[in-house]
Amino acid sequence: MPSPRNWGLWTKVIVAGIAVSVGGPALTYWVVPTEEELRSRYNPDLLRKSIEGRAEREAEFNEMAVGGAVWTVIKEEEENQKRQEAKSTRDLAREAEARREEMRKEAGLK
Repeated sequence: MPSPRNWGLWTKVIVAGIAVSVGGPALTYWVVPTEEELRSRYNPDLLRKSIEGRAEREAEFNEMAVGGAVWTVIKEEEENQKRQEAKSTRDLAREAEARREEMRKEAGLK
């Protein structure tokens, strides 16, 4: 015999989920002040400094974001690290082979 479903409980759960999913972002949008509101609350000296340095900060950010300098540097560092690891592995292999040859010569095998 199938179990009866508690439709009232599921309705409450769905309504609560919608309220949280829609109400949370709506509340955040309503509570967080806009950039203009924040600037209107500034001290006049801070407002002047903020406006003066704004173009420079925007240009610096755009250079970093558009130019991809950070990602390029990270990629180059990874490549350099791989090259160094490969070189050290080759050097260790050469040293090991040289030791083997030296041991063979001492033992008179070659």
